[in-house]
Amino acid sequence: MENADVFLGLHDFLERMRQPAAADFVKAIKSFIVSFSNNGPDPDRDSAAVQDFLANMEAAFKAHPLWSGCSEDELESAGEGLEKYVMTKLFARVFASLPDDVKLDDQLSEKMSLIQQFIRPENLDIKPAFQNETSWLLAQKELQKINMYKAPRDKLICILNCCKVIGNLLLNASLASKDNPPGADEFLPVLIYVTLKANPPQLHSNLLYIQRFRRQSRLVGEASYYFTNMLSAESFISNIDAKAISIDETEFERNMEFARALLSGLSVDTQDPNSPYQNHGQHPRADKNKTLNDNKDPALRTSSSAAKLESKKVSFQDELSITKVPSLSDLENKGASMIIKEDKLNDVFREFPYLFASVGDLTVGDVEDLLNNYKQLVFKYASLSKGLGVSSTSHLPSNPQNNAQQDHAETLAKGLGVLASSQSDAQNHDETTIDSSDSGPVASNDKPEKSTDTSDDNSPKEKKSDSGLPQDEAVASEGVAPS
Repeated sequence: MENADVFLGLHDFLERMRQPAAADFVKAIKSFIVSFSNNGPDPDRDSAAVQDFLANMEAAFKAHPLWSGCSEDELESAGEGLEKYVMTKLFARVFASLPDDVKLDDQLSEKMSLIQQFIRPENLDIKPAFQNETSWLLAQKELQKINMYKAPRDKLICILNCCKVIGNLLLNASLASKDNPPGADEFLPVLIYVTLKANPPQLHSNLLYIQRFRRQSRLVGEASYYFTNMLSAESFISNIDAKAISIDETEFERNMEFARALLSGLSVDTQDPNSPYQNHGQHPRADKNKTLNDNKDPALRTSSSAAKLESKKVSFQDELSITKVPSLSDLENKGASMIIKEDKLNDVFREFPYLFASVGDLTVGDVEDLLNNYKQLVFKYASLSKGLGVSSTSHLPSNPQNNAQQDHAETLAKGLGVLASSQSDAQNHDETTIDSSDSGPVASNDKPEKSTDTSDDNSPKEKKSDSGLPQDEAVASEGVAPS
């Protein structure tokens, strides 16, 4: 069913539930939620109880005057609305409800964090024609949205959108090369690679949640095919070893150890001839043409411990100086110090005529030019922050007060602080209006479920009618991102 139809169907379902004739339905729904919540977690029993309740309620809808004369699509939408409402209410009770599930989530996430440090498409036998970083990034972003929603259908849509991006990529590549249409043998390796790179949060619990609480009669067709592939990807990753990704066992273990060292911030001996991170701590992905196995030749390795001792080691402090990425504040302070020492300070700021201007110097005609300069400055600053992997707001100095009697050097330092503070404000405003992780504005039906959380009946954010059911909730957007 199309996303727009489901959204309208959900609205229609909630409206019908507010009518007096739906009082018995409302009572039954609330009674089920209360009785269910009073029982301890038991995944098999919980799944069966939800499936039976949804099936019985949908059968009752068909026989009720409220849906008299409705089409099958409208009845289907009513079932979707019921599932979304019930599972949103029960989400905290059933999602990752067992310690074992939480433990498996952590183990799987840790394993993906390690393997993504050195895995390459060639390790999964992905053909060069099917390698497209842009499409892969889109697919990763779709998969990473899975924890934004609480309803099983919305979580499933995140998986479907990810898979559809991959499917489009493979199809377009096969058409371009005039090859046969890609099958599971081509699709699954790419899905595994994308999943490893995305490392979606609580993947194991999300898949179990969909499997247990998505209405079984709707987990069919394309949805079932893609979901089954995601289950296979999770199983492969959980059991991944050297043989599975065509790497020597010793090399695999060494890569894992170095990945742990990198992620934990420990010192890495980059001069070790057996290290996959040679060349002064350079990450292996920095050069895609260099394989992880180029040190397998025994002649290139130092076999004796004596020879290893003779090789120059990188100390902890040296390693930090090699691998540490300077923060934005460090770069700003360094640059400010260098600028202040300039002999011809005015030449440095020749391209910034407004830096030392006062309010009285400006005219109406300057506004457009100032605004354009400001936008460019904010974009460059935010991009630099992202590139360095640091927050664009956490290190910014407070807004200094202007002092006309200070020399140009002090004015410059304060001016830098003012600009940084202004950029911080603009960045914070942008984050409330656009999704920085996506390519456009956040749609109204693509908001995180927490913004419409119905798990608390007393929440002041939740508007209710006399029936006790909430107004419309967010629905995940279903669609295929361009490949």
